[in-house]
Formats: sequence, structure tokens, C-alpha cells
Amino acid sequence: MIRGTGVAHTDKTASGFDENVAAALAYGLGWITGIVFLLTEPHNRFVRFHAMQSTIVFLALSALGILLQMVPLLGMLVTVFIVLPASAVLWLILMFKAYQGERFKLPFAGDMAEQRMS
Repeated sequence: MIRGTGVAHTDKTASGFDENVAAALAYGLGWITGIVFLLTEPHNRFVRFHAMQSTIVFLALSALGILLQMVPLLGMLVTVFIVLPASAVLWLILMFKAYQGERFKLPFAGDMAEQRMS
């Protein structure tokens, strides 16, 4: 897709996917697929941005979940009822925006992703 227009095009990535599909898949398994696409897409800046943002966001959320588990009961409740649902909603939004061809930049994580790409 041409970013932000909703118009399809056929740019393929090194992995063989359309650019928007590869960017959405970079969020698929959180930081794991983020790292995979960082390694397999050395030249596509759009896919690399989403892969880097995925890695940063979902590593941070994983670390938060681990830290919260160290707090008996309250940590588990916060993780189950706040962190996991919020992470799931964020995951869906990021995948959808990437699939639409948007370079949707989150505060902090998006800035960090851009800095690491330069």
C-alpha cells in the first residue's frame, strides 16, 4: 500500500511479502517477530521502522509484566486486568495501522525506533 493513502501497490520486501504485510507481521509475535524482520529486511525502512517499534514496545511490556509478577497478588491482578488487555489492544492497533501502510509512531517508542534507524 502507498503509506497513508489506502492505495495498493506491489512493492515486495526481501522476505517476499508486500511491504504492508511485512510491517504488520513484524508485530505478529511481539518482540520476536520484530527482531526477525530487523534481521531479514536490511533495506526497507518502512518495515524496519515497524520491526524496531515492535521490538521496543513489546520488550518493554514483557519487562513490565515480569517486574509486576514480583509483587504478590497485586502484581498479578494488574498484569491480568490492565497490562495484558492494554497490550492486546495496542498490538491490534499497531498491526492494523502497519497493514494500512501507515507509519504510525507511538510516543517514546516510535522516537526511539527512528533514532536507532539513523
